[in-house]
Amino acid sequence: MTDGARVEAAPRLAQWRVDALPCYTYRKSLPFRIGLWNWYLSVERNNKQTCVKLFAENSNSTKNGPSAPIASFVTKLLISLPPNQQTIVHPGIFDKQLKHDGFVWAIDSTVTGRFVIEIEFLDLKVADPSGGEPASIWASHQIKQSSDNIALAALSRMLHEDILTDITINAADGSVRAHRAILATRSPVFRSMFSHDLREKELSTVDISDMSLDACHAFLHYIYGDVRSEEFLANRLALLRAADKYDMADLKEACHESLLEDIDTGNVLERLQTAHLYRLPRLKGGCLRFLVDFRKVYEMHDDFNVFLQTAERDLVAEVFHGVLAAWSGRTGPDIRCVFFVHNASIMGAASGQIIRRIAHAPCCYLPDGQMLKSLGGIAGDKN
Repeated sequence: MTDGARVEAAPRLAQWRVDALPCYTYRKSLPFRIGLWNWYLSVERNNKQTCVKLFAENSNSTKNGPSAPIASFVTKLLISLPPNQQTIVHPGIFDKQLKHDGFVWAIDSTVTGRFVIEIEFLDLKVADPSGGEPASIWASHQIKQSSDNIALAALSRMLHEDILTDITINAADGSVRAHRAILATRSPVFRSMFSHDLREKELSTVDISDMSLDACHAFLHYIYGDVRSEEFLANRLALLRAADKYDMADLKEACHESLLEDIDTGNVLERLQTAHLYRLPRLKGGCLRFLVDFRKVYEMHDDFNVFLQTAERDLVAEVFHGVLAAWSGRTGPDIRCVFFVHNASIMGAASGQIIRRIAHAPCCYLPDGQMLKSLGGIAGDKN
């Protein structure tokens, strides 16, 4: 079964040998690699047509891989064997972006016996993210990749070997040398510092007193394209603060994505406040979902009590609204919520005021602080 699904592939040519295909049968190949993508072929036959399909794996996603290929290719159906081989040739596809639907060729005849599906790729291109002309992977990809790697290695050497550095960055517990041209290229804030008659330009120093030397090294390694994953993870919050301060959208997004990946009960409240402070909507939504949809708030009474007393009032109100939106209309004492107002006004309620009903559930007052918990978990409270 596996052998019958295997596609023989060369750098630009793929052939799939298919045994006799009964009527109303569908078959799909194993993946095969051409260019930057894993490809699949499928074939289906009914009593009138034979349909051949070519598609690339994850061709709609650009997050973890290349964008959908822009392909030029010729497709052939080789029926029987030489010298009596019959060949059916598709007119050809040129510069077609193959998204999730792929390429489908419906042949108005039924194919019996063994046959070969052959795809000859004439060119494969990727779209330019900036909107320019698509670039052929075979004309430039390997050369560009090699050039990029060499350039990044050279930048890393400039930083680590202190080659012609011209600016000193003073962190909280030490200093490091860097290159103002590279900093200015990566950050409009640095560019403004070095382009005007400011202290940083005159003294050739930049003070980042709110960042440790380790975090500063990670920041520079990211700027120079040499950051290590463990270094990035250990300094994410400091890097996020620096990205916001120095207007580096790419670093801010990288931190945003990373902070979304490991939310747990030990960090969710801190992440929620971080998301609010730095305007990270997906991180905020992920934290609220973790707390509310998965009901982790029940496991965090003490921590959540501290959060309600110390967090910004508009964030507390937003959490409150999120809880109501998620739980409104549900029944059962285990999921009805109560909210307690203590030392600050929430949603217009004065300090110490009891909010009488929330989500159709009676609320009780706890004099020792704020808390969000299930009504069924309250023992001995006064109505």
